[in-house]
Amino acid sequence: MLIGVPKEIKTKEFRVGLTPSGVAELTQSGHKVLIETGAGIGSGLPDEEYVSAGATIVANKEELWSQAEMVVKVKEPIEPEYALMREGQLLFTYLHLAAALPLGKELIERKVNSVAYETIETPDGRLPLLVPMSAVAGRMSVQAGATISEKAHGGKGILLGGVPGVRRAKVTIIGGGVVGANAAKIAVGFGAEVTVLDINTETLGYLDDIYQGKINTLYSSASNIEKCVIESDLVVGAVLVTGARAPNLVTIEMIKKMSPGSVIVDVAVDQGGCVETCRPTTHEDPTFLVHDVVHYCVANMPGAVPYTSTYALTNATMPYVKALANKGLEQAAKDDPAVKLGINTYQGKVPHAAVAHALSVELAELPF
Repeated sequence: MLIGVPKEIKTKEFRVGLTPSGVAELTQSGHKVLIETGAGIGSGLPDEEYVSAGATIVANKEELWSQAEMVVKVKEPIEPEYALMREGQLLFTYLHLAAALPLGKELIERKVNSVAYETIETPDGRLPLLVPMSAVAGRMSVQAGATISEKAHGGKGILLGGVPGVRRAKVTIIGGGVVGANAAKIAVGFGAEVTVLDINTETLGYLDDIYQGKINTLYSSASNIEKCVIESDLVVGAVLVTGARAPNLVTIEMIKKMSPGSVIVDVAVDQGGCVETCRPTTHEDPTFLVHDVVHYCVANMPGAVPYTSTYALTNATMPYVKALANKGLEQAAKDDPAVKLGINTYQGKVPHAAVAHALSVELAELPF
């Protein structure tokens, strides 16, 4: 198969879809890999390393997209890339179509066969390609929140861990999954007063056991969310519904009651956000104010730490890249139910229930 890896063009996105070691695995299996020049520079991976691994460097994305049978990316295509996609092409990347309706429409109209990292789901309910970036984003959420809490960055000027004689910051984490658990780990490390809310009592029990009284756990009811949000210095939104738009759990009325300079980091922004006042931001302009509460809603947080993120992501994606390249989409999906669940669009139709609902289109059955 002819596989293409373009340079990411989203603002301050420095990750890349394949590492040189991944390229070597593919070329040794008889596949040809095209790398757009400079695609790996942001992750510390120069063109020369890709050439040594057996890749062919192409000068521009137009050439790459026109030749590639499968395109492996990190972030979803954005408007300048829409016209480059073509019928029958296989696209393997994060898509988050519930929050990217124009892209969904383009994939359907252009009959692109797309497989989304975030909807590949194993029989036990795990999301193996979401886990590594969720771990990064979860850890970064508290790191970013701590910085924004400084007065110079618009916060109230509170140190998360406090000092003797002065209270610690109150950190509320809504969602105890991979993002939330990693956010809790960093928040506890900072010395903050941490509360995690979730609707899964087993998750809460697990976190309670791990931290042995160092965090508070609460069932995620509307009243508990409101009380915690209002009292918090930092709120981390860490809620996910696979393939669907995130539910709005933090309302504008709650925001109005927060103290000025409080900070919200909505990691769920990729799926529309779990905070009513959320809207996507970029690393160049990461924050905005609503009722004197600082919102940080960067849609590609892990892109700021590309060395860590690229390697963590490709460690997880490579088995699936190889399966798709070796077998083709149809056979790979027949052999692995997780791949089948990853298919978001196929021959102009949408076979994933949550994605179909988000795009307001009819759910289609796959012919295999």
